[in-house]
Amino acid sequence: MTSPTKGHVSRERRGAIMLIGLNRIAKRNAFDMEMLNQLSLAYGEFERDDQARVAVLFAHGEHFTAGLDLAEAGPTLSEGWKIPEGGYDPWGLSVGPRVSKPVIVAAQGYCLTLGIELMLASDINLCASNARFSHLEVQRGIFAFGGATLRLHQIAGWGNAMRWLLTGDEFDAHEACRMGLVQEVMASEDLLPSALRLAEHIAARAPLGIKATLESARQTVLEGEGAAARALPALIKRVIGSADAKEGLQALIEHRTAHFKGH
Repeated sequence: MTSPTKGHVSRERRGAIMLIGLNRIAKRNAFDMEMLNQLSLAYGEFERDDQARVAVLFAHGEHFTAGLDLAEAGPTLSEGWKIPEGGYDPWGLSVGPRVSKPVIVAAQGYCLTLGIELMLASDINLCASNARFSHLEVQRGIFAFGGATLRLHQIAGWGNAMRWLLTGDEFDAHEACRMGLVQEVMASEDLLPSALRLAEHIAARAPLGIKATLESARQTVLEGEGAAARALPALIKRVIGSADAKEGLQALIEHRTAHFKGH
């Protein structure tokens, strides 16, 4: 039997959607090393599953995550986290490969530290109106090292990012939406159904086009607009010659819904 205080990450595929669930309810889903490793492996499973086109990352219980369990995971992380074999880096840093398909986060209750950074590394974020966010690392003698210093100011602006990163103060769902951290705020009971509907909507689009969109946009962020522009011709050639591109055109001509297969 799994210990109620030991981290677990659930996996469930519903059609083209992979549901990935944080599950350490007794600890408000705070990340221990087991949960860090399991989440990485779940992302790897999502990346390798050709039938899974979009992932929805959610949390069991009332809270998304209380962040990192410093007492349990801190000593190991201070030596550097090694992504387990077959895993992908959910935070999109340099410690491992990053998934090439869209990830939607659905957060409720407490969403602290690493939880915010999971959102910053994802593609679309939804939250419940009861969500509460905080980068409280500076109150614990450390700093946000999971990507917030790299990304929060890109989406929220320098002053907004520093307001919360330098104080560790709590902010609510509406402030998160104002800053661009989340795209939609809704009632708790609507959160997961809304995330699933959005995931299904994206999954119905052309998978190669979706991947190319992410690839180009991410290259712009990481390498600059010039590098991404120079890479566009090869990317266009790769996608425009696909069976999905032919299907999209044929569906347009025949006034019907396109059925994409990802090749």
